[in-house]
Amino acid sequence: MFPLILLYVVLTIIRPQDYVPGLETVPILPVVLLLAFAMWLASRSKTFEAPQFVILPAFLLILMISQMSNGWAGGALDELARFGPVVIAFFVFGAACGTQKRVRIAMGVFVACAAVLALHGVEQASTGVGWTGTPLSEGGRIQYVGIFNDPNDLGLLFAATLPMAMFLGRRGTGAMRPVWLMAALLLLYGTYLTNSRGAMLAVLVVAGCYVWYRKGALVAGAIGVVGLAAMKLLSSRMEELDAGEESAAGRVDAWYSGLEMFREHPAFGVGPGNFTEYNDLTAHNSFVLVLAETGFIGFVLWLAFVGYGFWMMLTIVRHQGPTGSDPALQAEWVAERQMALTLLLSLCGLFAAAFFLSRSYMVVLYLIAAMVAGYYVGARRRWPALPMFRLSNGGWRWLPAGACSVFALFVLVAVLLRTT
Repeated sequence: MFPLILLYVVLTIIRPQDYVPGLETVPILPVVLLLAFAMWLASRSKTFEAPQFVILPAFLLILMISQMSNGWAGGALDELARFGPVVIAFFVFGAACGTQKRVRIAMGVFVACAAVLALHGVEQASTGVGWTGTPLSEGGRIQYVGIFNDPNDLGLLFAATLPMAMFLGRRGTGAMRPVWLMAALLLLYGTYLTNSRGAMLAVLVVAGCYVWYRKGALVAGAIGVVGLAAMKLLSSRMEELDAGEESAAGRVDAWYSGLEMFREHPAFGVGPGNFTEYNDLTAHNSFVLVLAETGFIGFVLWLAFVGYGFWMMLTIVRHQGPTGSDPALQAEWVAERQMALTLLLSLCGLFAAAFFLSRSYMVVLYLIAAMVAGYYVGARRRWPALPMFRLSNGGWRWLPAGACSVFALFVLVAVLLRTT
């Protein structure tokens, strides 16, 4: 099961089926996923111990109900066919990532795949076209194929995998340590080549969160200011980081439109994929997109799905660990916390970038979330003192959290509109 789901990750990111002649008609991606799913069904490693394994199928159900509530009964089956594989991949990958060794391998696969896409971008920047036959996008920004045909999507992937590369470079063994560190530098350079403001801000968020953890909020804030100034010097698009700039103003208008859609369809939204039926531009914000397209019910479920991942990793990072003076046990706990911190930073990079992109249903987001959920389930087995998260125990908190988040979005958009 584990090799098959890793192959699915490789095919999802590198996507040879999108540019290798003869593969475009072969359903290689769904076949690999179905084989992995069949092995998961037959295995004893199935796990449902994290709330995300309940929330994600419920979110799929809301996607289907949302389409039906907007007068398209057939849309429910379309959503099942479109988002159902994402749910399957989440269950299989989450079950496969129960040990530190497997999580480390999964991180290596993510970093290696992201590095391949960064190398493709380097070739694009040098020659004007990559080996996939894809040229530079308008404005000289690098891009890839398939789900990464937007420079911003590439930047999201690079920001999410950068902490993994740094972790493998620092905690790896032997000759691979400098390889992973070189991959981290390559991902940074790839982020620069995407010229994506959201991705650059996401990298800054990752660095700021790490410094905050190590040195405190004051030092992190100072480094953040310096980093933002440096990014404005490096990127011409960062110089235009202002709500009144044309592109930013268009995004704010799209956020406003999304909130208006929510006002008119508060329960189940306007339906998945229907945002552009009401607005020329997509939402350019994963949170606004979910709120507009699935309503308050879908938004609360999605917020809980995302929030539990952060909560789990923060729990490990803040946990005191084992008592006693056994050095071997203490070393094991340090390694556990380092891995949890890495996944927490990856989540920070992922969702910082997703805040400026409409990637609420992107499969890579759910694969990383599956790694997080599976890792926490495994960590609880290794360290029984860690708490178990249950929807039946405090799950109601996501309702007021969702309401506060919606209110915060309305306030943010109101402020930005006044500065446009």
